Amino acid sequence: MNEMVQKPNKPGKPATAVKAAKATTPRAARQRAARAAAATPGADRVRINDPDRTMANILQVATAEFADKGLAGARIDEIAALTNTSKRMIYYYFGSKEGMYVAVLEDAYRRIRRIESELHLEDLAPEEALRTLVGFTVDYQLANPDFIRLVMNENMHRGEFISRSTTIQELNIPVIHAVRDVYQRGVASGVFRPDVDPVDLHMSISALCFFNVANQHTFGAIFKRSLDSADATAARRASIIEMIVRFLK
Repeated sequence: MNEMVQKPNKPGKPATAVKAAKATTPRAARQRAARAAAATPGADRVRINDPDRTMANILQVATAEFADKGLAGARIDEIAALTNTSKRMIYYYFGSKEGMYVAVLEDAYRRIRRIESELHLEDLAPEEALRTLVGFTVDYQLANPDFIRLVMNENMHRGEFISRSTTIQELNIPVIHAVRDVYQRGVASGVFRPDVDPVDLHMSISALCFFNVANQHTFGAIFKRSLDSADATAARRASIIEMIVRFLK
């Protein structure tokens, strides 16, 4: 009589532990939120009668997908499933996967530029206005890492899709005007030196704030420093603001 030999279990994480780890990732959390939003009572009626809300929901989910996986890795099927809609509906709104990607980029820039316009920098003294703008940029990018990932992905495409969008170029005109106004008022009042290009100033602000998010993991790993604690974040924020202000003195 043959006896059945039970093979020993291979060492590794229990299945429940693996599932729990996957369930706690930021992407999993976003997917759960998207499914919950799509499953709310009346969702079908909203999709029919409120196309703006439908598009906003699709853009929210697509933003996370493109930020996580890039243009090549994101899947229309996944976005359709997470928004409880159809590929046909997505193509109706955006035309193509590339069209949706461009719409996501436009929406990302539209959000940050809209909030910038609400800072009312023109009502502040030049140095205070500059500190407010830089502080806002630090805070916004820290709170919206998907924006940074989208920009990083688009740089891998060498700006191919941003260059197709006149909307993005138009959205970025006001911020340059705002920086120029703050700077010129500071020069006129003797607070800032008179030899700085406003576009270069905007680039310097963006560079410092961008690095703060884009390189936090690699920089932290190399130099064994935690960059996401409240104290580290506050100290870095203050340092960036001070560097920009002193650059203009």
